[in-house]
Amino acid sequence: MSTPFYVSPQQAMADRAEYARKGIARGRSVVVLTYADGIVFVAENTSRALHKVSEIYDKIAFAAVGRYNEFENLRIGGVRYADLRGYSYDRADVTARGLANVYAQTLGTIFSSVGEKPYEVELIVAEVGRTAEDDQIYRLTPDGSVVDEKNSVVVGGNSDSIGNYIGQRHRAGLSLAEALKVAVDGLARDPNGGTPRTLTPEQLEVAVLDRQRFQKRKFKRILGSQLSRLLSGDESAATDDTEEAAAEIAADIDKDPPATAE
Repeated sequence: MSTPFYVSPQQAMADRAEYARKGIARGRSVVVLTYADGIVFVAENTSRALHKVSEIYDKIAFAAVGRYNEFENLRIGGVRYADLRGYSYDRADVTARGLANVYAQTLGTIFSSVGEKPYEVELIVAEVGRTAEDDQIYRLTPDGSVVDEKNSVVVGGNSDSIGNYIGQRHRAGLSLAEALKVAVDGLARDPNGGTPRTLTPEQLEVAVLDRQRFQKRKFKRILGSQLSRLLSGDESAATDDTEEAAAEIAADIDKDPPATAE
């Protein structure tokens, strides 16, 4: 009678973690860092249809690296959770911490399941607060671990090298243009010490959670000429969204009729 093949639980978990880590490392990095008026997300992404950064709820955004189909399923699940909780209770009850806990449970269950492979994804869930001290950034790993990050975080690709570079240059109170420059310079650097690449607006996906916006929705994508001007150091471009703001305010008015006395 042959002896059944045995792998210790510790070795099995280590192998699954290594499998997921290698899949994530093949993706291009995403940088998330705070600035004076909120949180900025910068990803190296040439696609305009497949987003790495997305809105979840009023003040909450989501960023991910890894397999697109896997993190897109998680994003959709997060939107459904937020909508249901906000509708059943109150919009203020939808928080990044609660969403991170839901994602942690989902990822942890999949990671420990023998019947399926672990997800090759790493997530960031961020929420902009009333002040910079209230901003929240959470990083989630494939095994369901949650890390409460401060000021900046990098996932995917050469995250350690980029994270060290950004950590040395990030400071409180950066303007949007300054924070964007730090993030792009970090993404463009050569980990082997060679000449940095030049990243154009067409190669970047940029979005912000801006606490200064009057709308309930604080999420906004930075596109086209506005992104080009910010990359060139034009600080005035940070508030150049008048037409979009007017449209969103009108949409909010149509969607949320005034309350009536009972």
